[in-house]
Amino acid sequence: LMSELKALYQELILDHNKTPRNFRKMADASKTVEGYNPLCGDHYTIYLKLNGDTVQDISFTGSGCAISKASASVMSSLVKGKTTAEAERLFSMFHQLVTGEMRGEEHLDELGKLAAFSGVSEYPARVKCASLAWHSMKSALETNVATVSTE
Repeated sequence: LMSELKALYQELILDHNKTPRNFRKMADASKTVEGYNPLCGDHYTIYLKLNGDTVQDISFTGSGCAISKASASVMSSLVKGKTTAEAERLFSMFHQLVTGEMRGEEHLDELGKLAAFSGVSEYPARVKCASLAWHSMKSALETNVATVSTE
């Protein structure tokens, strides 16, 4: 199963890096947060449009390594249309996954595509790349902070 997840990971990263979903500037965003990872230069802006406690729209712009871009793309796809509580729950699961607290293969039903990122936990330096967009999204939901750094 781990090898299947590794293959899924490779495929997901390649696909979302090449054709990122929701990769655009949003003019009427309720919240805009910049995320920066000085370690490898990943730099993204996350745009959130909230309608009550629902993420009506989410998009991102910027650049970075394949992992950070793919992660931002997957994150935006999953969070769109969710309530803020559901988005925070996804963040929490993703965080546990990439830090190795949760084993992807044991939670496939719940995680879906996110399970592919479980391999990241084997590469500590990549954890920040994978979670940059997620931390930015979480900050956008919780505060009015404009910049998030992974340091």
